Amino acid sequence: MSLPTPTLATTRLRLRPFADTDEDDLFALQSDAHVLRYWDSPPWTDRARAGKFIARSQEMAEEGVGVRLAIERDSVFLGWCTFNSWNPEFRSASLGYCLGEAAWGHGYATEAVGAVLTWAFETLDLNRVQAEADTRNAASARVLEKLGFKLEGTLREDCVVNGDVSDSWVFGLLRREWRP
Repeated sequence: MSLPTPTLATTRLRLRPFADTDEDDLFALQSDAHVLRYWDSPPWTDRARAGKFIARSQEMAEEGVGVRLAIERDSVFLGWCTFNSWNPEFRSASLGYCLGEAAWGHGYATEAVGAVLTWAFETLDLNRVQAEADTRNAASARVLEKLGFKLEGTLREDCVVNGDVSDSWVFGLLRREWRP
């Protein structure tokens, strides 16, 4: 069963399916070591990764396991948000996002993720959404908390990227806690 990728609009943002024309912007974002310093994989060095990411985004929707959306403001690419690991039987999914440094501190992540959550809770019989953040990434934790996520625990030393060992916080949001 496929999961059609929506196009969503907020006051300031447009979230839409990825297009091949996003490859350069996506590569610039995912190859930025500063942006990815708390990520669970190293920055990209191979431009072909962008095309594979976009193709995988389309496959996720076709397989019915999730959607990835490009985030833009005034037609300028800011980053992306993903709703993945959708499990209709458990009524659960995971959430992730990545925005470029120029987009930090403007509330765009909260706005974009909020739009995806509204779509997910209204469209799917969703009960739970989970998200993870590196314990050093206080800004990402604040985004999740603003949206009503509750800190549920810590995954100790769950990531090793370029020899750097890190912990991750696990956040959960239940349908009854969601306030759009």
